[in-house]
Amino acid sequence: MTKKASIIVTIALMLGMSLAALDTTIVGTALPSIVGKLGGITLYSWVFSAYLLTSTTTVPIYGKLADLFGRKPIFLFGTAVFLIGSIASGAAQSMEQLIIFRAIQGLGAGAVLPIVLTIIGDIFALEERAKVQGLFSGVWGISSIIGPAVGGLIVDHLSWRWVFYINIPFGLLSAFLLIVYLKENVERKKHSIDYIGSAALTIGIVALLFAMLQGGVSWSWASSQSLGLFALAVAFLLLFFYQEMRAPEPILPLTLFKNRIIAISSIGGFILGVVLFGITSYVPLFVQGVKGGTATSAGITLGPLLLAWPIASTLSSKLIIRAGYRLTAGVGAFLTVVGVGMVTLFQVNTGLPFIVVAMLVIGSGLGLMSTAFVISVQNAVPWNLRGVATASTQFVRTIGGTVGVALMGTILNTQMAQLFAPIFARYPAAVAHLPKSVAPSNVLLTPDVRRSLPLDFLGQLQVALAHSLFWVYLLTFALAVIGLAAMFLFPGGRPEQYSYKAEAGDGTQTGTKSPEPQITAVG
Repeated sequence: MTKKASIIVTIALMLGMSLAALDTTIVGTALPSIVGKLGGITLYSWVFSAYLLTSTTTVPIYGKLADLFGRKPIFLFGTAVFLIGSIASGAAQSMEQLIIFRAIQGLGAGAVLPIVLTIIGDIFALEERAKVQGLFSGVWGISSIIGPAVGGLIVDHLSWRWVFYINIPFGLLSAFLLIVYLKENVERKKHSIDYIGSAALTIGIVALLFAMLQGGVSWSWASSQSLGLFALAVAFLLLFFYQEMRAPEPILPLTLFKNRIIAISSIGGFILGVVLFGITSYVPLFVQGVKGGTATSAGITLGPLLLAWPIASTLSSKLIIRAGYRLTAGVGAFLTVVGVGMVTLFQVNTGLPFIVVAMLVIGSGLGLMSTAFVISVQNAVPWNLRGVATASTQFVRTIGGTVGVALMGTILNTQMAQLFAPIFARYPAAVAHLPKSVAPSNVLLTPDVRRSLPLDFLGQLQVALAHSLFWVYLLTFALAVIGLAAMFLFPGGRPEQYSYKAEAGDGTQTGTKSPEPQITAVG
């Protein structure tokens, strides 16, 4: 591969990854304007949930298909579906239509994110791969975090529909560059697709996420709906595990997790997802609700995390080569624990410098960890399992973020219900003057209402929200500590010691050896 070709392919993949990651969060700041145009406030959360459900459940499926049929066709298929969903979402005339089209977007995004990392694993040697994976981890983190700011700018200066239309030119450019410059020769064999496993995994995860997202919101946790969904999730996930143990070519080979490196990376990735989504979701709430900042200032507060992530990812790639996985991931996990520990100390009088330092430390820790997880997993498996193995790292990260944020939301709502009610009861005159359209939980987030509150009333609500958020942050801290402990189980030594080495008679699930295909770039 020429240097020019490798640069062009890398740019194409960066475009694809940034668009899929950006779309996970960009809708957040645009959605109030969308609801104002289309109505359907009761369906608000499903615009996020539909995308999240389809993009999460399809990740391991696409990873397996990429191993069977090659990375390039699956990536291009995912990009096409993503762009079709983007066009349809931008043209939606109702919230119901938008939810359906967002689900289609997610179907495409499920292919794009993991296969980008898989192609990088294919076309670069270990040392080069470590550097490039650090760059891509930074792209993923930055795209996820700047989404809200970009969405706000588009809505303010263009139309909410351009939140979706902006994907089109960049997605087409990414696909065109990959078609022209990336060539792969995949050995064509008859394959057995694990349809039962795919269906069981999809239904099980959808039921679990649906229960987590709607439990305590649309119905109580002890209701028949919640219990039924959890039972459905358990039943289909058990069916999935049973099917994976007997399928000739499983969609997610459970034998992968017998490898200690993959097992520990999966635990770490799950916790990384919890921390990333938890911090980026609930620190802005602290800045706006407790500190009285604006949506812009809340977004800016995440800036240090945005900057630290790619820098740490780049350093991580160099540290991995010299010191190995355990030290790199361990240092990252330690920094994450320190940073999240600082967040648990946030109070009404916490100053901006303290918040900024906490975000810098967390971003540094997550950047070090994320690169170590991806590289260690890719280095531990043969080519014919690299796609599904890479997809598994993205899968557990997204599941971690989804389940973690849902659980945090439940904790926050419970705490606020307990603490806000007595405060409102002590100030009946002030409560009587509150607009009927503003829910009690949103009083601190509505600037006009906030300014009209008596200072004592406002102060008590701020303290109550800060205390409620403390329990959310404490959960995040506890999981970060578990993540740090898990990193000590990583094997020590340099990464070359743990590279996959084919042995005589080594083969795939079908019993035949699947040699690594030739992948090149032209130009």
